[in-house]
Amino acid sequence: MPIEEDLFEKLRVELRRGSLILAVLGALREERYGYTLRQSLEDAGLPIEESALYPLLRRLEAQGMLTSEWREEAKRNKRFYRLSPDGEAILAQLLGEWNAISESILRLTEGK
Repeated sequence: MPIEEDLFEKLRVELRRGSLILAVLGALREERYGYTLRQSLEDAGLPIEESALYPLLRRLEAQGMLTSEWREEAKRNKRFYRLSPDGEAILAQLLGEWNAISESILRLTEGK
């Protein structure tokens, strides 16, 4: 892989990392289990590997932003995740910050 492509890929991964946290929090305003969360992220254009999603979910839960519970569905135990009240408050703050950053980047890159 040429150096330029390698650099782009590293920067792309870095940019996506923070965006995925925001996307996961937003998607979990509705209760979901891992597979359906992955599908909804992919359908929205933000695919994520299981090896990245589950550690992220555990970290967000440890930080108090998510709650989870095991339940049986279709004769299988599944862990369902949902945004906690603290997670809802953080999501609102992060969305405000995201929108401000997005507006600033647009102003800087539109050449005006």
